Amino acid sequence: MTGRERILAHLAGRPVDRLPLMPITMMFAADLAGTPYGEYVRDHRKLAEAQVRVAETFGFDYVSVISDPAREAADLGAAVEFFPDQPPAIIESRALLADKRALARLKPPDPHAGGRMTDRLRGVELLKRRAGGELLVEGWIEGPCAMAADLRGINTLMLDFLDDPDFVRDLLEFCTAMELEFARAQFAAGADLMGVGDAAASLVGPRIYREFVWPYQKRLVEGLHALGGPVRLHICGRTRKLYDGMGRLGAEIVDLDYPAPVGEARRTMGPAQVLLGNIEPVGVLRNGTPEIVEAAVAACHRQAGPRFIVGAGCEVVRDTPHANLRAMARYAHEHRPEDYSGA
Repeated sequence: MTGRERILAHLAGRPVDRLPLMPITMMFAADLAGTPYGEYVRDHRKLAEAQVRVAETFGFDYVSVISDPAREAADLGAAVEFFPDQPPAIIESRALLADKRALARLKPPDPHAGGRMTDRLRGVELLKRRAGGELLVEGWIEGPCAMAADLRGINTLMLDFLDDPDFVRDLLEFCTAMELEFARAQFAAGADLMGVGDAAASLVGPRIYREFVWPYQKRLVEGLHALGGPVRLHICGRTRKLYDGMGRLGAEIVDLDYPAPVGEARRTMGPAQVLLGNIEPVGVLRNGTPEIVEAAVAACHRQAGPRFIVGAGCEVVRDTPHANLRAMARYAHEHRPEDYSGA
């Protein structure tokens, strides 16, 4: 069974030979390939090389074009600062939508126009050619709340929820429609699954999430399904108060960051939802021992039950010991989904 077959079968509820393994690696992958991260995020060839190498080295079941949250924003004209060996940063003090009236003039960028979105499309195409026969190829887009924060500034957006709810809805509408078109292009380029990063959603309370964010996340997930692909929802941070809504979105995979309890997610979201995570990337995966890591993965599996994918709570830290990541991989390689009761 190939990694691609394994993940897709598991999502469909069919038997698999072992647990799928889908940890997020970005800076870790770049370092493994000897590529400065500033080049990784701007050259799809170097990203693809690093992703294939990390997947082959540790036995991952997938490769991904995830790199940073500034691709769509950059192509829209946002101020972005690049660094030689760190992720790029959107300059919030020069937010593209510092003046709300600019939203009426904003036009979604063409993903094929040659900018940073195009580089991601080329990354998908290259990964499909190089690894798509064996590994699942994951595309990536910003979620509605995260994209809105990228354009307006995270602090300003939080005030907008109270001060100008109509503007927020218009902004989330724009972001959702733009991301669906970006996803359409990535699926056409060969992506098997679409990752959605919506970290900013973890910063709002249940009422604002329910009234503002959830409807657009739901529309995005439904739109991605209409395009023919499964969805991986990744919301960093403390999401336990949002579990009910997250479980009703219909995303095939819900990632859980390390502050988000796995057992509580399972009880709230029900037995059918596939959960991924939630090993603490620093305290356990980076700072622990292989034995501690393997025990932590086993505990997650036990709490999640059979509808489980092995991964860290968020990105694997760049200086994580290889022995620790191999311990995580070993657990996935040696356990089937139904082995959780004896984990």
